[in-house]
Amino acid sequence: QVQLVESGGGLVQAGGSVRLSCAASGRTFLGYAMGWFRQAPGKEREFVTRISRSGDVINYADSAKGRFTMSRDNAKNTVYLQMNSLKPEDTAVYYCAADQSLVVHTTIRGYDYWGQGTQVTVSS
Repeated sequence: QVQLVESGGGLVQAGGSVRLSCAASGRTFLGYAMGWFRQAPGKEREFVTRISRSGDVINYADSAKGRFTMSRDNAKNTVYLQMNSLKPEDTAVYYCAADQSLVVHTTIRGYDYWGQGTQVTVSS
């Protein structure tokens, strides 16, 4: 069992930046690849980015490339999502998730544990 708690969301102006954190507790953090997803009102939850156990492989959705950066600190059992050049369409609840498999998953079904989410609102 892994417990995930996101933090760092809030209201930001278009063009601004925000950094989300996701703290993990429970079973060995190193045993999980980690992902960030987001869900806007009335839309399905979508993949944003994923990082491997060691942090050396990171995958991004096209919408995140060049603007978002995912990282992890295994000593702190925490992953981060740095979001720059934010747009109103980035407004969503952002969720972190843990994946214990070795397959690179970009869909929600590939992840075993989820946090409660943190709201990011980008004003125009």
